[in-house]
Amino acid sequence: MNVTDILTDGYTRIQETVHAAVEGLGPDDLHARLDDDANSIAWLVWHLTRVQDDHIADAAGTEQVWTAQGWAGRFDLPLPTDATGYGQSSEEVAAVRVGSADLLLGYYDAVHENTLAHIRGLDGQALGRVVDEGWDPPVTLGVRLVSVLSDDLQHAGQAAFVRGVLERRA
Repeated sequence: MNVTDILTDGYTRIQETVHAAVEGLGPDDLHARLDDDANSIAWLVWHLTRVQDDHIADAAGTEQVWTAQGWAGRFDLPLPTDATGYGQSSEEVAAVRVGSADLLLGYYDAVHENTLAHIRGLDGQALGRVVDEGWDPPVTLGVRLVSVLSDDLQHAGQAAFVRGVLERRA
C-alpha cells in the first residue's frame, strides 16, 4: 500500500459516512438543530465539504469546485461565496439551508472526486511541499491532507450522530 492508497481510503471513509448521514433525509431533518445553537446535518456536511474544497484547491493551485462547477449558485446561500463555515455565528449556521439531500451529496461527491484526482497525482515527495507558510512550522501538503481528513471525519461523525438522535426521536 502506498501513500495514494492510504489517502484514498481515508477520504473514501468520509464519503461513506457523509452518505450514511444524509441519504434519504428531507429538509426538516437536514436542517434540524438539537438545540438553538447546534449545527444541523446540512451545515456540518456543507462545512466539511467547503473546507475540503477550499484546502484542496489551494494546495493544487486550482479554482474551487464550489465556483468552477456552479455549486455556489445552486445552493444560493445568503453568505459570501468564499464562506467555508469557520467562525460562523449561530445565525449564519441557520442560514445554511439546502434544497435537498441530493444537492448536498452532489456537491460533496464532486469535491470528493476532485480530491481523489489530486491525490492520484501525488508521490511521497510531493507531501513534503509547503502549502501554507502562515503557521510555525509551515504546513506541508501531507499535513494539510491529513488535517482535512481528520476534520472532515469528525464532522461527518457529528452529522451521523445528529441523524441517530433524530431517528430515535421519531
